[in-house]
Amino acid sequence: MKTTPLASALRRPYSTATTYPRSYSLALSKFPRYQLTFGPSPIHPLKRLSAHLGSKCEIWAKREDCNSGLAFGGNKTRKLEYLVPEAIAGKYTHLISVGGIQSNQTRQVAAVAAHLGLKCVLVQEDWVNYDRSNEIVYDKAGNIQLSRILGADVRLDSSGFDIGIRPSWEDAMKSVEAEGGKPFPIPAGCSMHPLGALGFVRFAEEVREQEKELGWQFDYIVVCAVTGSTMAGMVVGFAADGRERRVLGIDASAKVNATHKQVTEIMQNTSKLVELGKQLTAEDVLTDARFGGPEYGLPNDGTLDAIRTCARLEGMLTDPVYEGKSLHGMMELVSQGDIPEGSRVLYAHLGGVPALSAYSHMFRAG
Repeated sequence: MKTTPLASALRRPYSTATTYPRSYSLALSKFPRYQLTFGPSPIHPLKRLSAHLGSKCEIWAKREDCNSGLAFGGNKTRKLEYLVPEAIAGKYTHLISVGGIQSNQTRQVAAVAAHLGLKCVLVQEDWVNYDRSNEIVYDKAGNIQLSRILGADVRLDSSGFDIGIRPSWEDAMKSVEAEGGKPFPIPAGCSMHPLGALGFVRFAEEVREQEKELGWQFDYIVVCAVTGSTMAGMVVGFAADGRERRVLGIDASAKVNATHKQVTEIMQNTSKLVELGKQLTAEDVLTDARFGGPEYGLPNDGTLDAIRTCARLEGMLTDPVYEGKSLHGMMELVSQGDIPEGSRVLYAHLGGVPALSAYSHMFRAG
């Protein structure tokens, strides 16, 4: 069995007793929320995938990829529910965001802007070292195509990948102000916004309610980690019942140290906002760097195999940038025994399938 620091952390004693000692409902109610999702995203078992992995664990999925009717939804739509009340109350005229050319974030911001009757400017940076022979497709199909259809002002920028605050994004805001508009800034992944992780604290609350109906708790939650606020919100959310170290982040940035640092910072800020009442540290952020390569936005053979395997066993599609990598990581953690046999595992499907069109050359043979 292959042992990693993450695997060692997974073997620490942990009680699976079904208890619900803490609710964030009151704390979250202090923050205005504009509903953009249908309601709680569905949970369902992945029985054939579980059997394919030797029936060692019982694997389920929570489907953020179909959480909303706005342009296929996704994890950013859940986050935006806590950001847009400020934009509405402040009478902002534009939503401004940034991401890679195939950003899921920008597609979701464009959809929310259209839904609210606001204008939208999207800075689409050159984050991925993609095959330039595929350039005729990559910057025209997939997420960016949907953003254009949704009416966003899409601005291509040559800046490379980074998870921090971007000068190109700041320049876009200045240009809107110069034209008399009032821009509402939304950072990459919503992650550097002070409220960017609240949606995934609420995600944990949803899971707890769904667990009550099932009559048991999940032992582990597997999630993709890049800009940080999705995983950070989950860690805080599941800390309410002692499961902070049962949230397993599969890094897809290929810059795991930067991702780990950002998740930690957002987690600690968010824990204060929701009055968690206990200190969370960097040791509570469990990230696995083995599946994010060769670099951000480029899948490895394991990523592609995982995408095909899950699609053909479950009819569930994932993308090569994020979910294919976290799916690969989960499958390996289960098959190698890093996640203990007999565990119930919840795979958080965050969305991103529209990007598949931009990677069509990788799937010519299926």
